[in-house]
Amino acid sequence: MSALRFPDLPPSEPQGADLLAQERSRTTFSVHDLSNYIYGEEYLERQEKFLGLIENEPAFDKSNRYFLGRTERFAGALKKDYALVKLAQQEKWNPEEFQQADILIDEPGPFGLHRGMFMPTLVSQGTDEQHELFLKPALRYEVIGCYAQTEIGHGSNVQGIETTATYIPETNEFELHTPYLTACKWWIGGLGKAANHAVVMARLISNGKDYGPHALCVPIRSMEDHTLLPGVMAGDIGPKFGYNTTDNGCMWFDHYRVPHVSLLAKYSSVKPGSGEYIKPPNSKLSYGTMVLIRASLVGYARIGLAKAATIATRYSAIRRQFVDKDQPKKMGKETIETPVLDYSMQQYRLFPIIAAAYACHFTSKEMMRLYYLNIKNMAAGNFSLLADVHASSSGLKSLTTTMAAASIEECRRACGGHGFSSFSGLPLLLQDYAPNVTWEGDNYMITQQTGRYLFKSFRDLVAKRASGKFSASQITNPTLAYLNTYLDNPDLKCPATTPAQFHNPEIQLAAYGHRAAHMIAEIVHGLDVEKRSWNSMLVEIYNASVAHCQLILVQNFILGIRGDMPQPEGVTATPLSPAAKEALTDLSDLFALHQIHKQPGEFLTSGYIEAKHVSMMGKAIMDVMDKKIRPNAVGFVDAFAFPDYYLNSALGRFDGKVYEAYTEMATREPINQTEVIEGYEQYIKPFTNPKGLKGKSIQARL
Repeated sequence: MSALRFPDLPPSEPQGADLLAQERSRTTFSVHDLSNYIYGEEYLERQEKFLGLIENEPAFDKSNRYFLGRTERFAGALKKDYALVKLAQQEKWNPEEFQQADILIDEPGPFGLHRGMFMPTLVSQGTDEQHELFLKPALRYEVIGCYAQTEIGHGSNVQGIETTATYIPETNEFELHTPYLTACKWWIGGLGKAANHAVVMARLISNGKDYGPHALCVPIRSMEDHTLLPGVMAGDIGPKFGYNTTDNGCMWFDHYRVPHVSLLAKYSSVKPGSGEYIKPPNSKLSYGTMVLIRASLVGYARIGLAKAATIATRYSAIRRQFVDKDQPKKMGKETIETPVLDYSMQQYRLFPIIAAAYACHFTSKEMMRLYYLNIKNMAAGNFSLLADVHASSSGLKSLTTTMAAASIEECRRACGGHGFSSFSGLPLLLQDYAPNVTWEGDNYMITQQTGRYLFKSFRDLVAKRASGKFSASQITNPTLAYLNTYLDNPDLKCPATTPAQFHNPEIQLAAYGHRAAHMIAEIVHGLDVEKRSWNSMLVEIYNASVAHCQLILVQNFILGIRGDMPQPEGVTATPLSPAAKEALTDLSDLFALHQIHKQPGEFLTSGYIEAKHVSMMGKAIMDVMDKKIRPNAVGFVDAFAFPDYYLNSALGRFDGKVYEAYTEMATREPINQTEVIEGYEQYIKPFTNPKGLKGKSIQARL
């Protein structure tokens, strides 16, 4: 029993539950209907079923998560991953069901990269033989894998990796070797202690020629006793800012031989004996897994944004500070302190984050649709979508994960001092989300991939228009559409004359499209005419990628609400109710206008927006936040349908019992289990009572 026992007193009136009930009574739409629109009824029903299974399993208990050190947490995560796999096998879950349960448990684990990178790479790059040899055992968890690409000296620059895989024709083997310290594999999730296999990215060398990075699936630990195989050295890289329940590892090879079948050979291969290299039919075929992961990260950004916004918004509706003398808050006939959520500054901090979560929802759905459509097209020999999907997934990964990481921290700060407590759930969320801005391509580096595509598209479009054989009706690509609109009228001006007119989605789309196209045109002029170096324009290139991807987010938000988003084959979209459509339109307006109002410089430079328009937008933003979004704020986050088990937050509880939960958590702090702390005799008493006297303390003298 804890030595810390709080008095059996309620919080002062009004109670958190009453405040949240009042908030929910003001919501103008059906929260359940909006949740159903986001997830579908089947997903929500599964969530209830999964909660019944998960909350009763000791391996998934979260009650002590905030009190454990790294060693204890990793041991718990290993137990969690084992129990989750066994439960999935028992319940015969499909991958979608497994992912849903894993999201609810919400703790990175040593098997995460096995599912997230190892198996998808085998699926996309392995042959039928390799699927039998590696993938099927991996599905049964007999093989547990990781994805070993990053090296201590090379991360985002995959072409610079130094690990070698040299073909040995005499034995029909590949020899993996680490020639330099900088070639050590580093940051590899699951490698430190859990994995017995790895997909290793190494420079393929055959007949003395270097063919660049290729993937090999290789055993690294004994299947009998899990010891490292001869020629392989590996271990954990140590504690990190976050993600400490995953054993990110390091590995190096000493002339380690693996059989010929190790080289993943769906697209490229080496002929046995001769060592002749068979190149892939398209150099970008291996982009599949990369595009999938980056597109998926847009969806995970939505989850991070939504989770942080749910905690901060509910708490801000309960937390009261000062009395607003101009608009005093009433609860019945009593004047109460003003809920923090009523202050316009708090709304300006939090409401755009709620809007961003919904924006990412629509764009993540569209990116996954495009990914699967592109896979289908490539299987038929059609690569027309690949460049656009790759470029968009790169830019959106950068933009949305940057948005989410910054927004989680903003939500933490918006909770004041209590946001600094682990019990809020926000510090751990930030720590475990932070890697998203770096892995799968550093967020500043990968925007160059987006930029290259945009500049090529612009040049090609200018050339086609100049040829005299171009018609706007031929354009099916949204990127070319906004570039063509700009080229038709580069001096286009915003027609709005009142704040209300900025709620027009066509004006919003025109502003974002004109700004992005203007930036692209300026960069192409700088590169082609002024002959500026690529390095000298990296800031502009990053900003152009952001502009392009912000347009995608705004456009998909608008189209999604209208019901004009294309759907995956065989899928019928759930219609939005009129009330939900109106409420989401308010969020869409805020998302579009807030981005401009916060950083107007590029919009002003493009010429479409003038300084007076920025002032009008500020008024439009404050109006929509106060009159439209404020009554629905709690309803919007409730619609994310996050159970308390998932949030694991004292501040974000659905029932509003913030202070009761907060103090109860404090009683479980391990150092509160004794009244006198261990170490008192050695480190405190020698100062406060060195002679061990009784009855002569300061308290006694007083």
